[in-house]
Amino acid sequence: MQQEEAVMLESYLDNVRENAPLVHNITNYVTANDVANAILAVGASPIMADEPEEVADITRICDGLNINIGTLHKQSIRAMHLAGKRAMELGHAMLLDPVGAGASKLRTETAAALMEELHFTAIRGNISEIKALCLGSTTTKGVDADAADAVTEANLADMIEFAKSCAQSCGSVIAITGAIDLVADADACYVVRNGRKEMS
Repeated sequence: MQQEEAVMLESYLDNVRENAPLVHNITNYVTANDVANAILAVGASPIMADEPEEVADITRICDGLNINIGTLHKQSIRAMHLAGKRAMELGHAMLLDPVGAGASKLRTETAAALMEELHFTAIRGNISEIKALCLGSTTTKGVDADAADAVTEANLADMIEFAKSCAQSCGSVIAITGAIDLVADADACYVVRNGRKEMS
């Protein structure tokens, strides 16, 4: 990482530590503990709430919303929409993790409906999940990226343009995770080479 980017990231982390934001998480039960601990590790505070009757109240007291569609059911889908609407009204930052988009009709349609109804600050997923949402591709292998989709040094220039195009079309920052991570908006893309293919 270059010095300029390191200083930029450090300033973001300092801001989180100074403000200690409360983050509302509607996430899958597989990762809830890890998500909570990661949020605590950077100086923020997590709250996990997916009961539709309380999500508007919880969102109201929070500073941001993290939605992960890893373990979908009717109640969590309803909660995601209710919390997202409230977060938009309040101007909160919102993150979508479209786990397994492209693997099933329910996951793909749920992620697409959330993206249509809500404005996410950022969307993070592996390359196959992002392709499923931006291109309608269905190469997702469960919750894992298809090896044929991987971001590599050979296709990096094309993938950068793809990430920027996706960001422009959905109006969100796009973070593509894998051995090579891409973080893009419509105008620029950061390439981060400290990822692992096992994490995609």
